[in-house]
Amino acid sequence: MDKVLIITYYWPPAGGPGVQRWLNFIKFLAEFNKQVVVYIPENPNYPFKDESFLSEVPSTITILKKPIIEPYKWASIFSSSKTAQISKGIITTKKQSWIERAMLWIRGNFFIPDARVLWVKPSVKFLRDYISKHHIKTIVTTGPPHSLHLIGLNLKQRNEQLRWIADFRDPWTTIGYHSELKLLRVSEEKHQNLEATVLQMADKIITTSPTTKKEFEQKTSKPIKVITNGYLDYPSQPIALTEKFSISHIGSLLSGRNPKVLWETLAQICNEHPEFSNDLELILAGTVSDQVIESIKASGLEKAVHLKGYLDHQQAIALQRSSQLLLLIEIDADKTRGIIPGKFFEYMAAKRPILALGPRGWDVAKLIKQTQTGRFFNYEQRKQLKDYILEAYMDYKNNNLQVCSKGIEAFHRKELTKALLEFIS
Repeated sequence: MDKVLIITYYWPPAGGPGVQRWLNFIKFLAEFNKQVVVYIPENPNYPFKDESFLSEVPSTITILKKPIIEPYKWASIFSSSKTAQISKGIITTKKQSWIERAMLWIRGNFFIPDARVLWVKPSVKFLRDYISKHHIKTIVTTGPPHSLHLIGLNLKQRNEQLRWIADFRDPWTTIGYHSELKLLRVSEEKHQNLEATVLQMADKIITTSPTTKKEFEQKTSKPIKVITNGYLDYPSQPIALTEKFSISHIGSLLSGRNPKVLWETLAQICNEHPEFSNDLELILAGTVSDQVIESIKASGLEKAVHLKGYLDHQQAIALQRSSQLLLLIEIDADKTRGIIPGKFFEYMAAKRPILALGPRGWDVAKLIKQTQTGRFFNYEQRKQLKDYILEAYMDYKNNNLQVCSKGIEAFHRKELTKALLEFIS
């Protein structure tokens, strides 16, 4: 039986959404009797850790590890807090210190495509010999970090018979933070050229959204398939809903994703309806930027906010299932229309109404409508947003706030793995 080699940076005990996609694909590939080899860094600098994922790693797979040089560890000598923020994707757009400006400039112009690029050369040397010795015919690289696609590119250039699938969990040059990296023109051109080369040299390409697929179709004629993120079955035992009218956001809420229109709308409703103000509970779990917190305070919602910090996966699932409304936020920009957060699919499985706020034409809006899992609003629909929140609040008061979804089974991790297996075989 042919083996497939998966090259990934994020692996347990890494936390966050990056690790879950391929951990779950690999679990089901093993169930389908596919022999899997996973290549990961030996000493990674993960911004989040979740030890609970370690128990989910199949015992039947082969795991290869090689050391990685992590520039973020060097940078932490100068400012551990700023380094941690940048490694988590938190880029402050206002009042940047000289350290932040310098770190972003160095990150953007010296480490292309990203800070894990120093892992490429030793990985290619090691994997070239391993692939030959073990007769591996198929490899998958998954990014970000997009440096891992350079590993695939180099291996493909050395072995044209190797089948290489490049999995893009997020776009490359159009990802939200790319424009914040203070790139010189020559650096931007290098990003563009590397992306084009990867897209042209990979045998097949996977994206997580239709918008990213359309973007890549303008750059390559290679086969592209959309395989979204997904969900797993939740525990069967019921869980009680919060007593208060809880609106919960699970995951990072960074400066660029700060939904001021939502805070202002909630504040307006609180002023007009004192009972709503007493019932409202705004739960934020995960990394929340200082700018978001400042905006919430400026709107007078400070008393309603509960900051949970980072939750492990099981705690996050429990919070999703117990919340009255689940909040999904994306930056109001054309470049984010193809971003479908991994938590969206877990929100689906929680079977609680989703309140989504994002750009016009967001792929999420189409999925919400298709699955009837909640409501979507763009940033200009203030009145509609306010009306829906009041409608949901009245349903909450009448113990009738629920969702009647349909067709979400297509997004179960096992079904998605079947699609993956068919595509890569």
